[in-house]
Amino acid sequence: MAVTHEFPSDLLQGQEELHQVRAELLALLKRLPWSVVPLDGFSDTGGWRKVERPASPGWTEDEQAEVEKLRERERELAVFVSGHRYWKEVAAPDVVDARMLLKHVHEEAAGG
Repeated sequence: MAVTHEFPSDLLQGQEELHQVRAELLALLKRLPWSVVPLDGFSDTGGWRKVERPASPGWTEDEQAEVEKLRERERELAVFVSGHRYWKEVAAPDVVDARMLLKHVHEEAAGG
């Protein structure tokens, strides 16, 4: 029989914001040049996997600050969610399943 969990609203909100921050950070990192600092492009076709990178202009100070802001918020939220008082109420054998359920609660709410 599956155990259901009544997650506190602040824990649910923290987890949802963590998903949003991680998605925003991933999208930002995909848009930015591959290197934080300016570097020449390169091509390595001699290995088992071809690797090519165009020259990178590096990140601007604003881009670096935005990445750092998102990473800091991600850390804060991860600590909040993982250290939430709710986890002390969950029986030890159920903690892993409960944490996995929390991570996917937003998918169920969205119908997926």
